[in-house]
Amino acid sequence: MKETSLSVRIPGELEQELEEFVDEEDLDKSVAVRKLLSKSLKEWREQKSMEFLSQGKLSFSAAAKFAGLDLWTFAEKIRQAKIVWIKDKEIIQKDIERALKGK
Repeated sequence: MKETSLSVRIPGELEQELEEFVDEEDLDKSVAVRKLLSKSLKEWREQKSMEFLSQGKLSFSAAAKFAGLDLWTFAEKIRQAKIVWIKDKEIIQKDIERALKGK
């Protein structure tokens, strides 16, 4: 992967927290910033994917893909977040009927 330079201005308090992180994790500052940025963007993608799913903007599988997660992991995150994403009563009723027939 090609790397590019990034220059940012941050408040002094944030710099202090970054220095604490660098010291605690025993990392080079640029590695620490990449690690934090990567983690933050991953969390953002997961949050947005759940939002999009809840709003009906993405299907379940498309939202999982957007989040960068497999379907089972995404399903668990949805369950933990208590997100209701199927809002059509007819679809739910049909799913229940199909499940009961399978018994």
